[in-house]
Amino acid sequence: MEVLQNDLFLRAARGEETERVPVWMMRQAGRILSEYRAVREKAGSFIQLCTTPELAAEVTIQPVDLLGVDAAIIFSDILVVPEAMGLPYEMVEARGPVFPTTVRTAQDVDNLRVADPEADLGYVLEAIRITKKELNGRVPLIGFAGAPFTILCYMIEGKGSKTFSVAKKYLYAEPELSHRLLQKITDSTIAYLKAQVAAGANLVQLFDSWAGILSPQQYREFSLPYIAQICDALQPLVPVTVFAKGAFFARREMNTLNCSVVGLDWNMDITESREMLPDKVLQGNLDPCVLYSDYPEIRKQTREMLTQFGRRKHIANLGHGVYPDTDPDKVRCFIDTVKEF
Repeated sequence: MEVLQNDLFLRAARGEETERVPVWMMRQAGRILSEYRAVREKAGSFIQLCTTPELAAEVTIQPVDLLGVDAAIIFSDILVVPEAMGLPYEMVEARGPVFPTTVRTAQDVDNLRVADPEADLGYVLEAIRITKKELNGRVPLIGFAGAPFTILCYMIEGKGSKTFSVAKKYLYAEPELSHRLLQKITDSTIAYLKAQVAAGANLVQLFDSWAGILSPQQYREFSLPYIAQICDALQPLVPVTVFAKGAFFARREMNTLNCSVVGLDWNMDITESREMLPDKVLQGNLDPCVLYSDYPEIRKQTREMLTQFGRRKHIANLGHGVYPDTDPDKVRCFIDTVKEF
């Protein structure tokens, strides 16, 4: 049994009493830190950084040292899963991820494999093992993956999009094929997250980044059942957090998921969410843009958020990833305000 020097985050995730509210941030290991940019420069590219375990471990630990967060999250990308299934991607500067080949036909779905974590994603597992060793029990480590629907979006669309209309068209035009693809992604994701836990992840988070583009009915059919499968497979091993950006309409259903924590974006009212998710620990949900304001305003907004959530069953975070041009001192102001509350 691992002994953690700071286990606030894990205790809070399990719904236990904590001396104070724990805090971490999505995208905390990233461009806000000049130290990260230096390592990225050394790596040569984003994908090279993701696939070099020693460097991925280094940037995973930076926010613990430099910002004082209560948890580390392994540095990787949600798109390593489609790549492991046989659909490689490129990271194009100023454009984001691009898939040279996309999924269009039944044959394309058949050609995909269920990922083998050790063979196809061993570099992430090695990064976790190195990170655990170097963290030496200072804080817990979060593993993560993209939720199946969000991964499907990229595999069909081939790139980022505001509407993902090509992927959404598929759900209407080819529902059976969509379900087959979603199941393959789900099987790969379960194997991958179990391997992350075996390598040392203390908790796992599912990112359903594009949840908000679906209607409530489509979300119930094409996303929630697959998230439920993943939660059922992982929750006996470690606590699971589900963060579905924009899925304010699915909060009542999320209360029935076999997960410990539900992440809220900044559009989700805290009091209303507590009422809809009585069984869950809530994570979030400060608007990342608050961190562009002055220090007194950041402190004021952070304290207001904490007061609304109350002391129990809360993990402080932003309502989405921290934006890359945010001043690290403003980020520290947010973190320190949470710690002093």
